[in-house]
Amino acid sequence: MTLPDETPQTDPSSSAAPASGRRRLLFFLLSMTPVLAIIALLFWGQFRSDDNPGGVLVHEESSESQVLVRLAPWFGGYDLVSRERVDLDDLRGRVVMVDFWSSWCVACRIEAADLAQVYREYDSADVEFVGIAVWDRPADAEEHIERYDVTYLNILDPRGTMAVSYGVRGVPEKFFLDAEGRIVRKLIGPVSAEELRGILDDLLTAL
Repeated sequence: MTLPDETPQTDPSSSAAPASGRRRLLFFLLSMTPVLAIIALLFWGQFRSDDNPGGVLVHEESSESQVLVRLAPWFGGYDLVSRERVDLDDLRGRVVMVDFWSSWCVACRIEAADLAQVYREYDSADVEFVGIAVWDRPADAEEHIERYDVTYLNILDPRGTMAVSYGVRGVPEKFFLDAEGRIVRKLIGPVSAEELRGILDDLLTAL
């Protein structure tokens, strides 16, 4: 008498399920990496020591980053020199360069004199610069402003809250806003006076 074959049958879908689950987990972890990096920067900015962090978060090479044109996140504070209130909403109608920098950042020091010079050149144009000293101490930021004769607005972001809202991952990073307050261009690393003039001229032609 022939006995029925009792060999267990394997359901193909059961072997595919774990692999599919692993792929979903991998995709999730990859998608979370940028978010976790930004959170880590915020955490570091809140709890780092007063020692100079060196080149940990410094962009030493210059490049332009592609951006999704969008309304710029709000920023505000008090100018480190005049103590007057600075508010993004008051800058509408002008081309605005928002520069995230730190006094301990070597690349920020390299470009500081050029930024100050170009700002003076565009004094009569519809242009405004706002520096945001991120992960920095007031006294150090003020010393930097005085040393490089910076006359444009600068506010402090000691814990990196505003930097995180812009997706900043290091310094210096510059965001260029059009007259409607939208982010239209982004530069990473130190910028030359010539490059900065070119971007401002391009944006001013659109006003």
